[in-house]
Amino acid sequence: MPFTRPTLAELIDRVRGDLRGRLEIEGPLLRRAMADVLGAVWGGAVHTLYGFLEWIADQMFGDTAAEAELRRRAAERGIYPVAATFATGNVTATGTNGTPIPTDTILRLDSVTAYRVTTGQVISGGTATLPVVALLAGELANIAATVELSFESPIAGVDSTATVATGDIDGGVDEEDLEELRARYLLDRRMPPTGGSDQDYEAWALEVPGVTRAWVYEHELGLGTVVVRFVLDGEADIFPDVGKVAEAQAKFDAERPATDEPTAMAPIDLPVLFTILPVPDNADTRAAITAELDDLMVRVGEPGDNAGRGTVRLSAIRTAIGIAAGVTDYTLTVPSADVVPDVGELATRGSITWA
Repeated sequence: MPFTRPTLAELIDRVRGDLRGRLEIEGPLLRRAMADVLGAVWGGAVHTLYGFLEWIADQMFGDTAAEAELRRRAAERGIYPVAATFATGNVTATGTNGTPIPTDTILRLDSVTAYRVTTGQVISGGTATLPVVALLAGELANIAATVELSFESPIAGVDSTATVATGDIDGGVDEEDLEELRARYLLDRRMPPTGGSDQDYEAWALEVPGVTRAWVYEHELGLGTVVVRFVLDGEADIFPDVGKVAEAQAKFDAERPATDEPTAMAPIDLPVLFTILPVPDNADTRAAITAELDDLMVRVGEPGDNAGRGTVRLSAIRTAIGIAAGVTDYTLTVPSADVVPDVGELATRGSITWA
């Protein structure tokens, strides 16, 4: 039978009743009578203790533990928050030919976001391409090409501003948040490592900064092989580039059992096109339907294997549209059947035609 924590009022009534009984007090008392005052004080103190015990009970379980206790429990099993990473890229500076720009030169976007030149360059042909790294780790340092940065300290012969080169400054990822750490901890508790199981590879993939979902495919490239595909939902493009795939590959090579041959891969994008006429057809219902379809693709989407894996059922699509806020009716023309991805393809929401 579950235990129900008594309310503050119930505890005060209990203590007051006990005091009156032991002191053999009958009938009403004045508002400031000592017995009633003590009952309120002690009842409040006991209520605080009940609250502490309730908090302690939550710390006993990974799904309810607060941050400090969760980090401690995870650390006991060798699970730590994935650290934030530093954004990198190139910046184009202009100026007088032959002017050197030394290593450790600082360029600023604003008072908080700044970048350090990692390898000094010399102006040639009027420009110099400077490799830079953010001073602070995290997503806020990711900026697009053509954005202007300012030199923190002027350099004679070099223009005061520089431009982010093609390819952007990116790769910055925030530290893993508490719920992502909790999910990895619970995964480890529910499915302990067994020396190269699917769960092991999934857990190793999730330890790579930025990786949010991963899928494991045994023997896809032959007996003893393991293919791991993954995405980065926190990025504008969720599909990993060559550098992130190499980073995941290095992780698998370091952790794998001697008999496994793991291969990290990026899924192939399979945009699913939709033609929908919602009732009523307005901005709110369109936004609600779009959000529900995005959620569906994240929940059920996974790379295909030609055996049904990753299939997005037409019935699930209809359900997602039907439960969207404000929708009273709808007509779905496209797709007209289940979406079945080919090997390695990951179904994502493509464009929606409202007709």
